[in-house]
Amino acid sequence: MGKKLEGKRVAFLVTDGFEQEELTGPKRALEDEGARCDIVSPKDGKVKGWKHVKWGDEFEVDQPLGQAKPDDFDSLVLPGGQINPDVLRADKDVQRFVRAFFDAGKPVGAICHGPWILIDAGVVEGKRVTSWESIRTDLRNAGADVVDEECVVDDGLVTSRKPDDIPAFSRKLVEEIAEGSHGHGHARPRADAAAPPR
Repeated sequence: MGKKLEGKRVAFLVTDGFEQEELTGPKRALEDEGARCDIVSPKDGKVKGWKHVKWGDEFEVDQPLGQAKPDDFDSLVLPGGQINPDVLRADKDVQRFVRAFFDAGKPVGAICHGPWILIDAGVVEGKRVTSWESIRTDLRNAGADVVDEECVVDDGLVTSRKPDDIPAFSRKLVEEIAEGSHGHGHARPRADAAAPPR
């Protein structure tokens, strides 16, 4: 039996301070199903993970964000960690990159603090999501329907709360990426959101 994600390419968008297992766990699960997973970052060279309470390992950046094209990827994954999404969310290039996946109806996964990035990209209004507890008020204020569940799927958007949810998060990601594009944009732009790339 063939692997479910053969021929699929997935971008993992991170910078220093991402929760390491929220990258390595889903990445391994997707690669085991045949996907090619690239670490994309505004940083060149290497990015450094975070292991719960201390700095973790360094990982090679496969593609700098400035060279990455959303059209080249079938899906996007946003690992959490407290530092990583708080830095990424303020980056206009990150916002444009994320929006492009929503506009194309491609599956997007965000875990823990990762959904923070979705707020600034202007794509969570009307979406049913979950997240790390401390950012749920921010998500509600951005118009999301926030629930406390292990894993939530809404029209190609897969969200989970914490590292303990990685197995469920990874399984749902595999399903959504295998299903492919939903064939219609599912972004609902905010007035202050960055414009999508041309």
